[in-house]
Parts: sequence; structure tokens; C-alpha cells
Amino acid sequence: MVEVISGGLYTTIQDMGRFGFRKHGVPLSGAMDSYSALLANSLVGNEMHAAVLEITYIGPVLCFTTATQIAITGAGFSPTVNNREISLNTRVHLEAGSTVKFGLPAYGLRAYVSVFGGFQEKKVMDSYSYCYGITEKQSLASGDQIPILNYESHLKPTTASVKVRRTHFTSDTIEAYPGPEFHILPKAIREQFLASSGKVLAESNRMAYLLSGFESYSAEEIITGPVQSGTVQLTPSGRCIVLMRDAQTTGGYARVLQLSEAGINTMAQKRAGDVVHFDLITD
Repeated sequence: MVEVISGGLYTTIQDMGRFGFRKHGVPLSGAMDSYSALLANSLVGNEMHAAVLEITYIGPVLCFTTATQIAITGAGFSPTVNNREISLNTRVHLEAGSTVKFGLPAYGLRAYVSVFGGFQEKKVMDSYSYCYGITEKQSLASGDQIPILNYESHLKPTTASVKVRRTHFTSDTIEAYPGPEFHILPKAIREQFLASSGKVLAESNRMAYLLSGFESYSAEEIITGPVQSGTVQLTPSGRCIVLMRDAQTTGGYARVLQLSEAGINTMAQKRAGDVVHFDLITD
């Protein structure tokens, strides 16, 4: 069992997403930075859809009442076990009664914690992922208890680690493909839009990132059409909206770009005030 002493700023349980329900208007959800979440699971030998904790900026305080193994990936937090610092991107053995804490991240925004066998939250619509309006809980809070599997002692501690490129968190370049309405924009506007930079606004969240800096450009509304994680919308007033994992399934704003999976993962690690620009993939 994992006892939540403090839930942190916004800590959720996520997997790779809730598939098969978009026709009912249900968001995909899932880990904002799928690269880091998949890495966390692979480090402890879990299958890719095992549930992980997604930590946003201020981490939780967790007490593991049974022995297990964990891995922490993603943003540059300074995690500790019983007040002793541990490394990111490696498998860590925990004795029963261990307390895990997190310092503020030196880079990036979100980290992921995997545990042997995955966190055993109940599934809703075939997914562990927390989502507003879909699951009973939206984030972890003090007093919560999360079941975990019995630890198999044949999994020995390891000193091996994985090196992750820092540019995954620090790059200001966001990969994107042309969206369905990209070519409706005049050529000069397309070029200027791609040459511009946007600043992440504080209102950004798991549903969408809002960017300032594109107010000089605009696009007419469209007949409502499908959108997905990574869809970049441009409104008639010049607001730039980057839809993220908890995004709605349809929208009426022009879909000028579509982020690649790597682009979504990089965007997910951006904080309010960070500056980004889009790099168009044409191949």
C-alpha cells in the first residue's frame, strides 16, 4: 500500500490513455509526457499500460508501507527516500516504511513515478487515468491510499540508469505537422506564424496550453470537426490553443497544426512563461 501524506500541487494517476470512447465525447487522457511515463514503467519491468503517478511541479509525500521497487523519470526533481537523495531514471529498491519526497524541479514540469506491477487504482472505461467528469477523483490528496502488488524479491536492486537528453525538457522547438486548415491561411501568414514565438500562459493545464504572441494572426471558425491531443487551434481573435491529453473531441476553431508525439511530450514539460516556437515537419 502507498499512503499519501501530501498530494502535492497536482498529482494524478495516469496510464497511456482511455481508448475506444472518443465517439462518446470522452477525452483520451493519459500521461502528458508519454515518453517519460513509458520509461518509468520499463525501468521496473512493467508493461506499457501500467498505472504511474504524474507529478506536476510540487511533488507529493508518499509512504510505501510494503517493500517494492520504483523508478522516477521526467522533470528534474530532487527525490529523496527517507531524506536521502536518489537518482532519476533508475530502478530504486524501497524497504517497507520508506517515505519518498520531492524537491522543486530544476528543469521541466512533470515527473513520473512507477512501482513494481503498477499502481492498482480501479479502472474506469478500461483506463486508470484520472480525468475530470470521468473518474471520481481528479488528483491525489492527503489520506489517500493506493494499493500496489506484493513485491517479488527476485527483482534485485540495480545501479544501472538511463541517460535522458536534457533537450527533451529545455528545447523551445515543438515539432508539428500541417493541420487540416493550415493551407487556408495565406502563405505570408503561414510563414510569419511559424517564424513567431509564443509564451506559455499560466492558465495552461492538462486540457490545453494557451500561448500568447500570436495575436497578429487569426483564422475564421470552421464547421465543428474532430480534434485530438496536439491539435493547434487558431481563433478569430488570434488566440493560439494547443490541445493536450484531456482535450475535448471536437472543436470549431481552425486546426492549423498537429503536434507530433514528441512535440506533445516536449510541450507537456513547459511551464508558464516558457517561450516556444513550432517547427514544421513536411516529410
